[in-house]
Amino acid sequence: MLSKGLPLRQRLWLFLAVMGPGIITANVDNDAGGITTYSVAGAHYGLSLLWTLVPITLALIVVQEMSARMGVVTGKGLSDLIREQFGVKVTFYVMIALVLTNIGNAIAEFAGVAASMELFGVSRYISVPVAGALVWRLVVKGTYASVEKIFLWACLFYISYILSGFLAHPDWAVPLRQLVTPTFQFDRNYLFMLVGLVGTTIAPWMQFYQQAAIAEKGISIERYPYSRLDVIIGCVVVDVVAFFIIVTCAATLFANGVHIETASQAAQALSPLAGQYCAYLFAFGLLNASLFAASILPLSTAYAVCEGMGWETGVNKKFFDAPQFYGLYTAIILIGMGVILLPDIPLIRIMLFSQVLNGMLLPFVLVAMLRLTNNRKLMGTYVNGPLFNIAAWLTVFIMIALSTLLVVFEFL
Repeated sequence: MLSKGLPLRQRLWLFLAVMGPGIITANVDNDAGGITTYSVAGAHYGLSLLWTLVPITLALIVVQEMSARMGVVTGKGLSDLIREQFGVKVTFYVMIALVLTNIGNAIAEFAGVAASMELFGVSRYISVPVAGALVWRLVVKGTYASVEKIFLWACLFYISYILSGFLAHPDWAVPLRQLVTPTFQFDRNYLFMLVGLVGTTIAPWMQFYQQAAIAEKGISIERYPYSRLDVIIGCVVVDVVAFFIIVTCAATLFANGVHIETASQAAQALSPLAGQYCAYLFAFGLLNASLFAASILPLSTAYAVCEGMGWETGVNKKFFDAPQFYGLYTAIILIGMGVILLPDIPLIRIMLFSQVLNGMLLPFVLVAMLRLTNNRKLMGTYVNGPLFNIAAWLTVFIMIALSTLLVVFEFL
């Protein structure tokens, strides 16, 4: 309950004080890879995959709520708890997989920066180093409070995709009806896209970052209802943005038989079909999402690895107080930038490899989370209830099945 005895204004201020980790984590999920997936889904399959956003949103809320609850109750990050409960060996292998996955994801984000800025006529050899320097300085020179404020402002710029949706002028009755009308095709490419939509929405880095951010922010158990609301709002907003991306591409590209493979191609193709403003908004959204995720993904990796190894972590610490934390953050940014600037680098293959690792790692993370949130010694009265456990295990089994399909599809 959100402190019902308090005046509305006071409850609002309490929510604003707690707000951040849930909304930021969910919105970063709409990164370059996610926007590409939604764009291709709309361009290739029209509105037929819109219905998946409803169960995906519910599954995302279930997973992220467990992460937030653990962070508030224990005051520790997920890596910390995995090391304490399952041992150093398990933690080490999980961290290796997470680092490799997030390096691939970071490369994808800088690819998004390069592609979006090239649409505005700026060379990648200028945009990528500038972007890398900006995101590095933001975290290394900032505090948690200042970094969180900038990330929250970045969330607002996702409105560009909502505006693009209106500029595409769809018949709104059709997508709203399709949202609650499940359809299915027994086609390999359709199934691949279905799995991709789920895989791009729930990724292992999200649980590590959100829980670490909640722990660093020091949210008390009394304020947990506000933290849960933060999570729910973030999970709903991220899929509202996904809805508008799919609708935009379906109403323009799919309707005119235009097939694309990347989000930047979608922005280019939108210009003659929906107008230059729509194309620019779409490209700007890609730039914002890529910069946003290029900051968060290396940060989530640094949090996870340093917690798992017992090293000092936190944006509030100085560089020399947490050298491993900032060193890893810096290294991932440099790798992500450097790969994009190499000629003839197989970017698609790298991104697909990171997706495979995501799919392989996610089931282990979800099972670990369920074991932790059902540990009464750890969680006390905040363990999962029976109904929540049913919903959570159902989510886990579906995610394991879909992640397995994703891995199989990648190797077929």
